[in-house]
Amino acid sequence: MAFFLFHVPCYMFYMSLSFDLAIIGAGPAGLSASVYASRYGIKNVVIGGIAGGLTTQTHEIGNWLGSEKIAGYEFAMKASAHAESYGAKNILALVDTIEAKEEGYLLFLSNGEKIEAKTILLAMGTKHRHLGTPGEKEFAGKGVSYCATCDGFFYRGKTVAVVGGNDSAAGAAVYLGDIAEKVFVIYRGEKIRCESFWATALEKNPKVEVLYNTNVKEIRGAEKVQELLLDSPFKGADTLKVDGVFVEIGSDPNIELVKNLGIETDEAGYLKIDPSGKTNRKGIWAAGDITTGSDKFKQIVTAAAEGAIAVHSIHKHLKK
Repeated sequence: MAFFLFHVPCYMFYMSLSFDLAIIGAGPAGLSASVYASRYGIKNVVIGGIAGGLTTQTHEIGNWLGSEKIAGYEFAMKASAHAESYGAKNILALVDTIEAKEEGYLLFLSNGEKIEAKTILLAMGTKHRHLGTPGEKEFAGKGVSYCATCDGFFYRGKTVAVVGGNDSAAGAAVYLGDIAEKVFVIYRGEKIRCESFWATALEKNPKVEVLYNTNVKEIRGAEKVQELLLDSPFKGADTLKVDGVFVEIGSDPNIELVKNLGIETDEAGYLKIDPSGKTNRKGIWAAGDITTGSDKFKQIVTAAAEGAIAVHSIHKHLKK
């Protein structure tokens, strides 16, 4: 007797699960939204690749009300546990595609599951911006990193560079200053654009040195990063010997998933929302760093607030 094997798409093995609200993104915006949705009695699911989102990569959070100082990873785990404590379903997966139905939407997940939802909250946040210089892609994971708290341990007693001049760059430099032997901050501007708290911390750390008006032209090495080619000489040389480089030059809205849905964006690609978090697409709201809300002030507190406000609006919509 002959047996024949046929390839069947993995989606066919799963029955779709039905929810009032599907929250895409498990960062502060998405988890805050889930807490409020559960308290409103809205059946919701949180779908995200990392519980806590990019907060897991933050060295230290010092401006969340009620927590004078908390590690990003600890904050993320507590936020995720808080959402789950109200009975929300959390799925660690990515959404591959979204299809519009006559009423609501159908989400196809990377783990093969299908989700039916009456409404959607987009809270995918942002993705790290890359330098785009020669050597960056080649040495990713071989000395080039986008997360100091993830990879800083591997550079104990070594020399590293942080590229950028924002809060995340300053925070990464301070964190690395407790691990590495020497930390260079390379910034294209004349003055670091960070909170005075981080600026003071940088000044107090003797291991940290800032190179202003300087750009990285190329990342060089053999099997791993060994030096950076600079566009401005440092101590008479245009190269800087380092064992690793951490890129902290900002982020871009993570909107690839919804480009085919016709949701309006601004010129920088951020999803346009009204004061209630609504997008121009019926049944879809957005919150957090991915939106034009909160004057684009990318903070945990503003993301969490936008998530709560959006769910307040979604609750009124579902009641109708």
